[in-house]
Amino acid sequence: MFTSFSTALSALGAHTTAVDVVGNNLANLNTPGFKGSAVSFADLVTQSLGAGLGETQVGFGVGRPVTLRQFSQGAIQASNGPLDAAIQGDGFLVLKDDNDAVKYTRGGNLLVDKSGNLLTAKGNRVQGWSAVGDTIDTNRPVGNIVVPVGSLRAPTASTAFNFETNLNASSAIGERFSTSLEVFDSLGVNHVVTVAFTKSATANQWDYAITIPDADVTAPVTPVTGSISFTTSGVMATPDATVAPPRLTITGLRSGAADMNLDWQMYNGPSPRLTQYSQPSAVSANSQNGAPASQLIRVGLADGGAILAQYSNGQQVTVGRVAMASIRNPESLIASGDNTFVLSSRSALPAIGVAGSGGRGTILGGAVESSTVDIAKEFTNLIVYQRGYQANSRVITTVDEISQETINLKR
Repeated sequence: MFTSFSTALSALGAHTTAVDVVGNNLANLNTPGFKGSAVSFADLVTQSLGAGLGETQVGFGVGRPVTLRQFSQGAIQASNGPLDAAIQGDGFLVLKDDNDAVKYTRGGNLLVDKSGNLLTAKGNRVQGWSAVGDTIDTNRPVGNIVVPVGSLRAPTASTAFNFETNLNASSAIGERFSTSLEVFDSLGVNHVVTVAFTKSATANQWDYAITIPDADVTAPVTPVTGSISFTTSGVMATPDATVAPPRLTITGLRSGAADMNLDWQMYNGPSPRLTQYSQPSAVSANSQNGAPASQLIRVGLADGGAILAQYSNGQQVTVGRVAMASIRNPESLIASGDNTFVLSSRSALPAIGVAGSGGRGTILGGAVESSTVDIAKEFTNLIVYQRGYQANSRVITTVDEISQETINLKR
């Protein structure tokens, strides 16, 4: 009979632990990426009464509960943080703390410190790959992601330009059409390149001349001239795609920049960029591959885990990529605070790679993953555990009364 005290006491301890778990789940109701825990009860070994053949078995109560963290997918919510990241699917962000200990997290509130290190809200360093030059090699080992902060991006000298242009097939002989495009030298100084078209006396043919203002150079640059012919269907026939594009060589720039070689790319692969239809002569699109010097405006995280730097000239450059770890049995991870986990002796080795590969989930920029805690379920569990505690308290009271009556038999 007196074993009933310890049996009920084990139940009180187990249900107290269960209430603690519910309290922790509810406390993290709004923690991004938090995964709720469930309580698993198990009975203790039983004792056999009588002949010991198991006809009558009475247990010794309930063992210490086991908490199981449930790594289900949380809801994805849009956020205003440019560096916020939400994981959709399996996987974790890889972190290192101040002691270089590796940790893992599903929380995606990220920021950049004054040195350009990508950190979590609690200061852990996010692991991945930083750009070397303009390339990111994801085959290298992961390391701290360092993004440019307040940096000035060097100018890029233009080497090629193109126009998507239609020349009016109804134009009279000698009629002119011209279009201009801004290019940049090695110092980032802009120059205007003009291409002038003149309808030739030859059917379906236009002459062109590529020029640059004389004021930009110490000595006038000889214009590059040539002819373009079209088929009776308005498709450019010559020069064909196998011919080297016209090149304007610019020397003696007054800005002091290096000499320039500008190629006019008339073809987009095998497709010509110029047509001759009976429509007004017009440019529908143009581009060139140079850029002036520019200031960093902001840094943001894009879908897939790419870290993008936006500059004042409109360019967006990928300066890093966030790594993800896939762990086959995430339930074995041990919570280490700050919304992070560490490996336990039962954890499988993590496989680290790019998001969206090797069974890893995807990373969504400008979003966070909500906590998986279901408030209705937790309050229901709280009621059940409270009733379990009350019932076992009554067992102790009842056994106490029975023992008191047994003691009173001596009187």
